[in-house]
Amino acid sequence: MIKAVVFDLDGTLLNRDKSVKMFIEKQYERLNKWISHVPKDKYITRFIELDNRGYVWKDKVYQQLVDEFDITGFTWEELLQDYISQFRDSCVPFPNLISMLEELRNNNLVLGMITNGKGQFQMDNIKALGIEKYFETILISEWEGMKKPEPQIFKKALEKLNVLPTESIFVGDHPEKDVKAAQSIGMKGVWKKDYQWDDVKADFIVDDLEEIPLIISKLSNRNIKSY
Repeated sequence: MIKAVVFDLDGTLLNRDKSVKMFIEKQYERLNKWISHVPKDKYITRFIELDNRGYVWKDKVYQQLVDEFDITGFTWEELLQDYISQFRDSCVPFPNLISMLEELRNNNLVLGMITNGKGQFQMDNIKALGIEKYFETILISEWEGMKKPEPQIFKKALEKLNVLPTESIFVGDHPEKDVKAAQSIGMKGVWKKDYQWDDVKADFIVDDLEEIPLIISKLSNRNIKSY
C-alpha cells in the first residue's frame, strides 16, 4: 500500500524552463539602463544557454555574460543578487499542481520533497508556488549536506515521513538522479516526462501531474488483488 509520495521540484512541480524565460525577460527590462546595448533576444538566449537548465550556478553565468557583452556599471555580483531576490516572482507551476496535491492529501497520503539546490533560494520558490503547507518534509541539498542521487537523502526523507521505501513513490524529471536513485533504495520511480530524454526506464511515466493520483489508485488496487 502506498502511503507517501515524494517529489522533486525543478522540472517536476516548478516549470523551470518557463520560469527562467519569464525571469530573464523581466531582468532585461528592469536593468535596461545597463544592458540595453545588448539585443534583448540575444541576452535571453545566451542566459538560457549558459544556465544549462539550472545545472550551472548563476555566479558563473553572470560572470560570462558580463564578460561577453561588456556590461559596465553593473557587476556580475549585482546581477546574481538580482536573480536571487527576484526569481521567486517568476515561478510558473506545471498545470494541475495544487489540485493534485489537494487530492493526494485528501487521500491521506503524506508528502515530501527532495530538491538539489541552494537552500533559501529553493525555499523561496516553493513558497512562491504556494505549496509549502502540503509537505511534511522538504529536504534541500545545500541545507542537508547531501544531494540526489545519493541514497542517504532519499532515506532521510522516508525516515521523516515514517514510511518504508516499498510504501513510497518518487516523482521526478531526471532519469538518473530522480527515478533510478529512488528505485535503488526500493521506492517506485515515476518519471515526469521531459523532452531532453527518451526511452527512460521507470515504473510509471506521466505527462501531467494529474496522473499521479491515478497511479497510486492503480497500485492500491493491484495490492488488494494480490492480497
